[in-house]
Amino acid sequence: YARGETVFAAGADLDACATLTSGLLKISHIDDQGGERILSLIHPAGFVGEMFAPVAHHDIVALTESRLCLFPRRDYEAAIARFPALALALLRRSATDLFDARSQIALDARRSAAAKLATLLLALARAASHSPCHAAETFDLPLTRGEMAGVLGLTIETVSRQLGR
Repeated sequence: YARGETVFAAGADLDACATLTSGLLKISHIDDQGGERILSLIHPAGFVGEMFAPVAHHDIVALTESRLCLFPRRDYEAAIARFPALALALLRRSATDLFDARSQIALDARRSAAAKLATLLLALARAASHSPCHAAETFDLPLTRGEMAGVLGLTIETVSRQLGR
């Protein structure tokens, strides 16, 4: 998928799931006024698709050139039924994602713009690293200032000021 290309669109019938093999994706929501809120970022090895829902609830869009391994949802559901360890791994990953989302909500309510941006940059550095122990020392910044603002719930101007600092 090219940058900006939609992988799954909100409201579309979902008959596939995917694992991101390279690149970066965003999961976003468009509000009633047409404003976009980026809910999360998907890094390589991340799972995308609404596993148990027939319709996509959010847009999933490529933020960089991205490659995915797509597979029919029914095949994945059959594999889960056949291999209980896969079901357990999916449950663990879902629990971790839920915990991370709750933690992010709690932190966002209290953190400064500088702390929010620093946390995002550290997450991107960790995702760019080939080591699970250390963040990458250098990496390409795959997000525009507007996209960073969308992820963090800040304005573009605030992101620009914080990056300048």
